[in-house]
Amino acid sequence: MDLSAPHHKNSFDDMLEATAPLAPIVTAVVHPVDAASLAGALAALEKGLITPLLVGPTERIKAAAEENNLDISNCEIVDAPHSHDSAETAVRLVREGRAQAIMKGALHTDEVMSAVVHKTQGLRTERRMSHVFVLDVPAYPKPLLITDAAINIFPDLMAKADIVQNAIGLAQAIGVDTPKVAILSALETIYPKIPSTVEAAALCKMADRGQITGGVLDGPLAFDNAISRRAADAKGIKSEVPGDADILVAPDLEAGNMIAKQLMYLAGADSAGIVLGARVPIMLTSRADGTLSRLVSAALAQLLVHHSLGKDLM
Repeated sequence: MDLSAPHHKNSFDDMLEATAPLAPIVTAVVHPVDAASLAGALAALEKGLITPLLVGPTERIKAAAEENNLDISNCEIVDAPHSHDSAETAVRLVREGRAQAIMKGALHTDEVMSAVVHKTQGLRTERRMSHVFVLDVPAYPKPLLITDAAINIFPDLMAKADIVQNAIGLAQAIGVDTPKVAILSALETIYPKIPSTVEAAALCKMADRGQITGGVLDGPLAFDNAISRRAADAKGIKSEVPGDADILVAPDLEAGNMIAKQLMYLAGADSAGIVLGARVPIMLTSRADGTLSRLVSAALAQLLVHHSLGKDLM
């Protein structure tokens, strides 16, 4: 695949259509005391993606709704006096079985994640938590997943294995049966002075030995080789992943964040994002995100929850 070739941009439309037959998931919306977070939750409610529990200071939530002419009469409010308590209450609702997902509102990401990762009262699992950006890039023919660009700063090899496995699970939930995973570095050969090339090779061997399952891995790959078959052919790379990758695994958070933001701001990509590896999906929308980003993040969470329920019933 070549990014120079235009395509009809419909990845997010297809994703939203896939949620149509699914029941909404009960979602704890943490501290929705501004217009953006309330409007995003209400839009997801209207689309049948979530049933929101608005967790935060009751009077501030009602005031924000009134000031912005938003109707929250169909939403339950769970009172919490401040943002930190809102995050802890949302996590408690999940632990009590009252919520199936968490959506970040008008508070800092670290407040939400601090409650989520608490050693005794949080939502930890055996899997390392990681973030995935899902991008609809105008010049790419399908959703492109980029990980990790928000949680793990300098992940080691075992953390990267979990990051890859989390992303594979998300790709499968949105309908990719066997995701193609490109492990990124600065070049496509193993070079010990660049540790990410060695780790990429190790991850591929882990997949060969069944330590990572469900996807086809290749790496190390430079970015151009991962998304352009022409670039891969020029380097003599023989693999089914280059030019057709579903998932790009960055060597560290800085690289992942820059790749995602460059595609958003220079290539016109729409984005959504979600945290995986906790007991439930966590939607970490930014204050700068528009309604589409919040909707698609909610759709990802809904698809994940129902995909997980389907596996449990098998």
